[in-house]
Amino acid sequence: MASSSSESERGIPGWTKAALVLLRFGIGWHFLYEGVTKLADPGWTSAGYLKQSSWVFADMFQAFASDPAMLRAIDLMNMWGLTLIGLGLILGAFTRTASVAGALLLFFYYIANPPFVPVLGSSFEGNYLYIDKNAVEFCALLVLAMIPTGRFAGLDGLLQYWRKHRAEARYLRRSGPVTNPETARAFQRSRRELLQHLAIVPVFGGMLYAYQKKHGWPSFETEHLLDWKARVDGTSSATMKTFHFASLNELKGTVPSASIGNLNLSRMILGGNLIGGWAHARDLIYASDLVKAYHDDARVFATFQMAEKCGINTILTSPRLCRVITDYWHKEGGKIQFISDCSEGTLVEGAQKSIDAGAHACYAQGGVSDRLVLENDFDPIFQMLELTRKNGLPAGIGAHALTTVQACVDKGLKPDFWVKTLHPTDYWSAQIQPEHDNIWCTNPEETIAYMEQREEPWIAFKILAAGAIHPERAFPYAFSSGADFICVGMYDFQLVNNVNLVLNVLGSVTDRKRPWRA
Repeated sequence: MASSSSESERGIPGWTKAALVLLRFGIGWHFLYEGVTKLADPGWTSAGYLKQSSWVFADMFQAFASDPAMLRAIDLMNMWGLTLIGLGLILGAFTRTASVAGALLLFFYYIANPPFVPVLGSSFEGNYLYIDKNAVEFCALLVLAMIPTGRFAGLDGLLQYWRKHRAEARYLRRSGPVTNPETARAFQRSRRELLQHLAIVPVFGGMLYAYQKKHGWPSFETEHLLDWKARVDGTSSATMKTFHFASLNELKGTVPSASIGNLNLSRMILGGNLIGGWAHARDLIYASDLVKAYHDDARVFATFQMAEKCGINTILTSPRLCRVITDYWHKEGGKIQFISDCSEGTLVEGAQKSIDAGAHACYAQGGVSDRLVLENDFDPIFQMLELTRKNGLPAGIGAHALTTVQACVDKGLKPDFWVKTLHPTDYWSAQIQPEHDNIWCTNPEETIAYMEQREEPWIAFKILAAGAIHPERAFPYAFSSGADFICVGMYDFQLVNNVNLVLNVLGSVTDRKRPWRA
């Protein structure tokens, strides 16, 4: 006699079974990818998510985040829980157990940070009213826990199939072969059932393929070079023989800070051009795409985390990066501050978007200011300054051209800080005329002399001339010339070396004429 569960399964239409299995595959894919991605990231932790908890259980979750042993246990449960639950759902193995476990995990995610409790300095992925994706998947998993979808397609069904056919084989051995039309039809149904359960194979294979495509395929050349790494100390004649990436263990200290108004900033600020994909690579047309491909969210988050450990507490960039910055605050619990150049839409629109996203200061981007001054249109700059200050934030003016700073001063505009380019002009590409994205401060000596008279703090940017000048020369030049802060675009592997260099430079600057204004 068939079991009652088998009878209930027969009452479910085939298309309904297919839809339920598809739902299981979708949720399983989401869980598995989240888990594997976290396992592959040695820097991932749930600390940020726990620390930003602000509902009724906030004290408990924040206490977990502050206890290293408890945090490690929670991280492992998250990584392996997501991975194993995802595997169970995709493969159809212990599907009811996996569904219950997944629903329980989502329940804890929901109560830690429910969508109806706002989190300062973060943004949710959409607009929610009590129900978010965690709640939706929670409900879906409860449905899957009630219905044995693993028996429709999956390892649970294969196990049932194997048991049934083993029992049939015993029966046939006792009674002899049965040859009639009904037996033939049963055999056909059996084959279809087997193929149905094997549907998990292409889904699981697709998951592996998609993951490898996104995160990179293993390279024979890379493995071969790594194997010879200890014996080979050179590459081609066009490159350096060795290249050393400094780690945090080699950090000599953290970057000191100073204040603009009530905003405390590290003396070296992280520039956002490389992260955003604005490479200023002169005639290398592929460079912008290359840096965009390098800086996926995981890499950006890791760069921010490393910068904060080095004492770099601020990034200066475009409102186009609001999303990734607020995701970093929300998902990772990061604290890096954001100075926006308001370069999306009008200056006022860019400032408003940045303020809404949690910016800590705003300024008129240099290229925009230069253009507005040439057009004798100072109103947008004035309105941006006014809006920013109304929101209690420091407001600045940026410029590539010294004449822009001079014109703003003549018009009576008094920012809380200046963001002005500064670099010498004796590198080779600065000599190429006409200018084509190869020079940003055409008169450095005049800039230094004029800025010496300004009482407002000065953030010097483009000090490396987009990579044409080595930091060992650019950093002392900027600080000796009067800059209070330097904004430097950096990859993650450059952070420690640049911080150590800044510490040396700040400790040895003795020929500075301009007083420190911050």
